[in-house]
Amino acid sequence: MNWQWDDETGEPTRLVGFDMNEPTAHNQGKPTAIARIRQRNPYNTIIMIGDGITDLEAVQVTGGADLFIGFGGVVERPPVAAEADWYVYKYSQLIDTLRRYTVAMIGSGAWACAAMHIVGQNCAAYDVADEFVDDVRMWVYEEDYQGRKLTEVINTEHENPKYLPGIPLGTNTIADSDLLSAVKDADILIFCAPHQFIRSICKQLIGKIKPDAFAVSLIKGMRVRSDGPQLISQMITKYLNIDCSVLMGANIAGDIGREQLSEAVIGYTNLDHAKLLKKLFETKYFVVNLLPDVAGAEMCGTLKNIVALGAGMIDGLGLGPNSKATVMRQGLTEMRKFSKELYPTVRDETFFESCGVADLIATCYGGRNRFVAMEYTKAAQSGSPRTFEELEVELLKGQKLQGVLTSNEVQEILKQRSWEQQYPLFTTVNRIINGYFPPADIVNFSEVPLRPIPTEEEEEISGIVNPSRPRPLATAENTGGLR
Repeated sequence: MNWQWDDETGEPTRLVGFDMNEPTAHNQGKPTAIARIRQRNPYNTIIMIGDGITDLEAVQVTGGADLFIGFGGVVERPPVAAEADWYVYKYSQLIDTLRRYTVAMIGSGAWACAAMHIVGQNCAAYDVADEFVDDVRMWVYEEDYQGRKLTEVINTEHENPKYLPGIPLGTNTIADSDLLSAVKDADILIFCAPHQFIRSICKQLIGKIKPDAFAVSLIKGMRVRSDGPQLISQMITKYLNIDCSVLMGANIAGDIGREQLSEAVIGYTNLDHAKLLKKLFETKYFVVNLLPDVAGAEMCGTLKNIVALGAGMIDGLGLGPNSKATVMRQGLTEMRKFSKELYPTVRDETFFESCGVADLIATCYGGRNRFVAMEYTKAAQSGSPRTFEELEVELLKGQKLQGVLTSNEVQEILKQRSWEQQYPLFTTVNRIINGYFPPADIVNFSEVPLRPIPTEEEEEISGIVNPSRPRPLATAENTGGLR
């Protein structure tokens, strides 16, 4: 149909004719239009919704629609109502019968809250097709905030002032301290908690979620086992027997919460799930691309935190962009090499996506790992060294520093496979954060792996033990379960 439009309101005011290029502008045009749809979508069910005799006939002819829904909201025609497979009077009747996805968020830190800012909007105001249930439950590890329960604060003020102050979560976000209650009816599970707690979380969820649910992980980290590494998405799939995609990219939480232009990729194995997740996360300020490389995207998100520690040390030493660029380039090289060694199917082009070089740049300039490593270096240079544990508590206010943990986990793999000298930056960062060498040695990353380091037994015999070494921070396997 061709309409005359009002210049001021932008609304159609008068029908002025038909577009003769469309089949529905001609006699028997509806069956023709349906035939074209069927040709493009041969395996889909075609449903005709209408209120007239010609709408009904478009189903009755050979090759017509598979199902006819009569609509009586404007005028009710008895012959149409009598022949319809289903007859409705309100649009809401149609919507109520369509599948709508219930979403649950597992986690409530800064990145989880930034993601909830997006998801909350897309499940309510921007859900044009009404594919998602408006309310989103968010599992919150209960703690006190200024004399009140954090869940109470979130549910009354609709923001998380402890971890992402000033960023609205939406009135449709419901904070729940009971993990099983939060996920009970969920079709889509968003995992966004510190990676060292995911195994414990998954164990609690076994047999407690919908069998046809699926997940997406926003977590950057891995678990090291005796039989090899395990990505978080692999862990979720193994324990819960569900498909798990990943969302990775240059995603500083505060910037996304303030709706600054950002992007990410969804690494997937199930394309239908990925397309739905794209609708759940994408906005005009948060661009999402689909990438059929779960392992590549997740490895990028995991390893860049190690490089960010090195970049923070460069900043702490007061060195310039040349030095930082050197560390970042070497880091990207080692990220790619390590990823492909462990997962040969990882694509080279993945490292040029948002989850690769873009995330590396953002994290090395604005992430928490860079910031804490910078302060660690400044403290060491001043002659008053601090441990990463102390700085984590002081600077992150309860959030977790993933880079140190990930570095120790990756280094365990390098040691097991005698790869330490093949990854000089990863190895140098790890030896610095564990107190074997000073932060100033970050500029000597090419030679540090060649230097001998004392074993714990040798230190005990000699009586020389570096007091700044954060020994409790080893791997996720020995950090215990949920806080």
